[in-house]
Amino acid sequence: MDNTRELFQIMTRRFGFLNKNCCTAGGVDISLVQSHILYEIDHQHKPSIQQIAEALGTDITTFSRQIQALIKMNLVKKLPDPDDRRVYVLSLTTEGKYVATTIDQQMNAYLNEVFSHMNDFEKETVIRSIQLLNDAMAKSSQCCTTPLG
Repeated sequence: MDNTRELFQIMTRRFGFLNKNCCTAGGVDISLVQSHILYEIDHQHKPSIQQIAEALGTDITTFSRQIQALIKMNLVKKLPDPDDRRVYVLSLTTEGKYVATTIDQQMNAYLNEVFSHMNDFEKETVIRSIQLLNDAMAKSSQCCTTPLG
């Protein structure tokens, strides 16, 4: 499989085009990184800033700037943890929840359209292969030691 890297390059590039201006939801433009942050906040239970930064493999300084931008856009709330005042817990505002849900719908519609060009067996094969690849990447010493859920 000499062209394995090329296959990943092409797939990454195609997702890159999709994510260039990742999403517009409720008249708000969201970057790809911001969409990942909203997704993680939405799918974790009362996550701290540290937990989300680690889940996304982002250094805390860069991440804090992204969070500040999302707070200014009124998509994210940052509140002190009642059990430990030094820790800040993140949650989505009502608008943030709407934007996260809209992005989910956009991505699912895109993936459904992509999969519509395959039969059921091909679709299941691709999904199973991606699961296997994710599992193998999680075991690799080169990357991805953070649990991504």
